[in-house]
Amino acid sequence: MQNPIDVLDLVNETKARGEPFALATVVRTVSVTAAKAGAKAVILADGSISVGWIGGGCARSAVLKAAREALADGQPRLVSIQPDDLLQEHQLNAGELRDGVLYAKNMCPSQGTMDIFVEPVLPRPHLIICGASPVAVALADLAARMGFFIIVSAPQSDHGTFGAVDRFVDGFQMPEDGSQRDYIVIATQGRGDSAALKALAHAPAKYFAFVGSRKKAAALKQDMLSAGIEPSLLEKIKAPAGKDLGAITPDEIALSIVAEMVEIRRSGQRQV
Repeated sequence: MQNPIDVLDLVNETKARGEPFALATVVRTVSVTAAKAGAKAVILADGSISVGWIGGGCARSAVLKAAREALADGQPRLVSIQPDDLLQEHQLNAGELRDGVLYAKNMCPSQGTMDIFVEPVLPRPHLIICGASPVAVALADLAARMGFFIIVSAPQSDHGTFGAVDRFVDGFQMPEDGSQRDYIVIATQGRGDSAALKALAHAPAKYFAFVGSRKKAAALKQDMLSAGIEPSLLEKIKAPAGKDLGAITPDEIALSIVAEMVEIRRSGQRQV
C-alpha cells in the first residue's frame, strides 16, 4: 500500500500540470475490509489508478465508474459498497442512488462495508482573449476572479495594457495546448477583428464569441467565407458576445460575457 504522502504529492503534481483526475478516499469501513479509512487513490481521466490503493476488486469497479462519471459532470460521489444481505435489509439495490449515496454490492468473501468519497479535480478552464481593448482588459480581470485561466492573445506591444494574467501569446493565434474545453472571446474591437477571427476560426472551443454588433459580425463572417473559411466554423461564433443585460460600459460588457461563460461552465452541475 502506498504511503498517503505519495498520493498527496501526486495530487499537487497533477494539478500543476492541469490534468483532470479524481481523488478517491475511504471515509468509513465496517467489519473486515482490505482498505481502511483514510486510504486514498488518484484516478486519472483514462480510468487508471495512478497511485494509491482503496481496496481490491471488491471496490475497484464501482469506484472507477464513479470517478469517470464525476470527471464527466464535475460532481463528487459518495459510494457505499455493502454486502448483499445488508443491501436487502435496507431495501437497496446495487447501482441505486439514494440521498446522494451510490450503492454497490460487495462480492468479496470479507463481506465488509466501505464508504468511498470520489472527488473530481478539474483544471481551470482556459479563456483565450484576443485583443487589448477596454473590454478585453476588463474581461481578463473579472474572468480570473471567476476561476478562469487567462490567456491573452495580442501583439506584444499591447501586453502592458493588462494586469496580471496567466499567459501571454504574441499576436493573434491559438495556444499550442488549446482544446475543445477552451473559451475564446474576440475582443479586438476594430483593431484586427478579421485577422483574429481568421486566426482562431479553426480552434476547437466550448465557447467562441465576438465582441461587436450582429451587423459587424455578419460582415466579418462574409469576409471569412470569401477567404475560404468553412461555413460550419462560422456558425459556432456567438455575436454579440455575452448575455443580453443591456450592457454599455466595458465592465458591463465583460460582466455579461463572464455570466454567459459561467452559465455554460456550470450547466448540469447544480442539483435541483
